[in-house]
Amino acid sequence: MRTRFYIALTLILAVALPAVAQQKQGVAVTVYNGGYGVVRELRSLDVPEGGVVKFTDVARRIDPTTVHFKSLTDPAAKLLEQNYQYDLVSADKLLRKYIDKPIEVICEGKQYAGMLLSFDSRQIVLKEAEGLTMIQRADNVRDIRFKVLPEGLLTRPTLVWLVHTAKPGKHMAEVTYQTNGVGWHAEYVMVVNADDTAADLSGWVSFDNKSGKTYTDAKLKFIAGDVRRVAPEPRSREYRLGLAKGGEAPMEEKAFFEYHMYTLQRPSTVADNEVKQLEMFAPVSGMKVIKKYLYDPLPGLRWYGGTNTSASYGVTSPKKVRVFIEFQNSKENKLGIPLPAGKVRVFKQDPEDKAMEFVGEEQIDHTPKDEKLELYVGNAFDIVGEFKQTGFRVNTSGHWMEEKIEIKVRNHKKEDITVRVKQPMHRTKEWEITAKSHEHKKLDAFNVAFDVPVKADGEIVVTYTVEYRW
Repeated sequence: MRTRFYIALTLILAVALPAVAQQKQGVAVTVYNGGYGVVRELRSLDVPEGGVVKFTDVARRIDPTTVHFKSLTDPAAKLLEQNYQYDLVSADKLLRKYIDKPIEVICEGKQYAGMLLSFDSRQIVLKEAEGLTMIQRADNVRDIRFKVLPEGLLTRPTLVWLVHTAKPGKHMAEVTYQTNGVGWHAEYVMVVNADDTAADLSGWVSFDNKSGKTYTDAKLKFIAGDVRRVAPEPRSREYRLGLAKGGEAPMEEKAFFEYHMYTLQRPSTVADNEVKQLEMFAPVSGMKVIKKYLYDPLPGLRWYGGTNTSASYGVTSPKKVRVFIEFQNSKENKLGIPLPAGKVRVFKQDPEDKAMEFVGEEQIDHTPKDEKLELYVGNAFDIVGEFKQTGFRVNTSGHWMEEKIEIKVRNHKKEDITVRVKQPMHRTKEWEITAKSHEHKKLDAFNVAFDVPVKADGEIVVTYTVEYRW
């Protein structure tokens, strides 16, 4: 009977053990697009009778107003006070702390000992037994010796807490805070096939850590979306690159509030002043794409209100024809996943030596699934556009004007193409195309497009007449 009692008691105690006994120390970081992140640490702390705890090794760019402390050992424990101490050791800070205190200065071939009276970037003034000594710093001083580290100077940023608890001793604590100096963005690599009808796509997360802390074996999450935050700090530009090992499992993606969360399925170490790249999703192969050409001779021109009757308004134009790679972000097109904002770099293989050559890049915004993307990758070398105003009449008393336009597109390529010619109706709110050589599409209230086929080594001429009224 006694043996059974002991076994039963052991089982009861095992079940009754608090979850904290199973908690492991560790760190997790959730990174946002805006240059900040949330750090969560589980750490074993010694909480003495007086309740003063020093929590060291926090991010140098911590926002101390966001700290949240929770003891898993004693949930009733409270944080009564917090001080963020960041007066880290430096040579001048040590000297400042040692004013009117003894130090030793080691120079080339001589040693000085005395009371430090003052210092600047050029010299140190000591009061020795024989009198005052001025020591030139420059290349003369080899070493300065101090007896102890003065009170108030730290080697690492530290949170100093006053914790109220009925259970002093070892505590497993969960500490959460925000830090600036971390950020992430997506990087995509697209490789188009020989005839530009299909492409492979891979995606990477670039995690930029300038927070002043190394995160060892951290659980990493990345939030994609426009999260509102008041006055975030600007990011630093300096970085080192650390590339994650290949062959690792991609991230797990899920909807989270009004954003999307990407979680790395393994711990990873990210050093301070490092950019680490991590695979975001399994590479997609054979995705359908379409190469498109756009001639927009009046880019950015639109109706700004009022009426513009000047014949010379909007008659100068570039000759460049832009090239786009278009694809549908859908499951049917082997993709269909939320794509965070980032840069898409496009490559194509040279059939001669099989080398991947860069052909352009585009910055995309956060893009949900089942949306179409158009990547502007460059300007066509062998396609030329030409825009000309061939007629203009205005009748101010009758409140109308008429403009005639001629657009030429020349194709010097060896294959037939289709070029979209975009035109703004930019002079007044009311307009109508009264004559045209080709059918047009109305894109919106003030823009139309002509999709025109152009033969190899051929030319197409588009003409139209538009009447404006006010």
